[in-house]
Amino acid sequence: MAKVAVVFHSGYGHTLRMAQAVAEGAGAELVAIDAEGNVPEQGWNTLNAADAIIFGSPTYMGSVSWQFKKFADASSKAWYTQAWKDKLFAGFTNSASMNGDKHSTLHYLITLAMQQGGIWVSSGIMPSNSKAAQRNDINYLGSYAGAIAQSPSDASPAEMPQGDLDTAKLFGQRVAEVAAKFRG
Repeated sequence: MAKVAVVFHSGYGHTLRMAQAVAEGAGAELVAIDAEGNVPEQGWNTLNAADAIIFGSPTYMGSVSWQFKKFADASSKAWYTQAWKDKLFAGFTNSASMNGDKHSTLHYLITLAMQQGGIWVSSGIMPSNSKAAQRNDINYLGSYAGAIAQSPSDASPAEMPQGDLDTAKLFGQRVAEVAAKFRG
């Protein structure tokens, strides 16, 4: 079985819920980036030992949070030694707006993975884009580059759309399945 780690920052709890759903689907270990943008030493050890790393950040002002960016900058130590080369990577994000420029965040995560010498895993989930589609359907927001979610700015994490959480879980499952194929 492949080892999968989910490293994420959550400002208000919505991205945490999404990270939990991704981790549940992947059978992954969570590595939280704290409010100061730091990861504990054990978190770095978990990332170094993982076969696949899934990045998660809220989308703030069209990109990752500054806390996630601080983590990304600190990952230059892994880059310098090529410690994460040929690992699988994937990513997810959440924002308050339906679009919210989430794709810019996913592209940032893809670029980080490529700089690390990694291999990106897409969502592999068909969108729910028919006239009959409803907000709680799987991949209702229609992302292929990674999992995305939308949480209204006045909604608590408990009020996140179930379809987005189900999509996150399926996304995590896909990453774990692809990692198992690569490991095998």
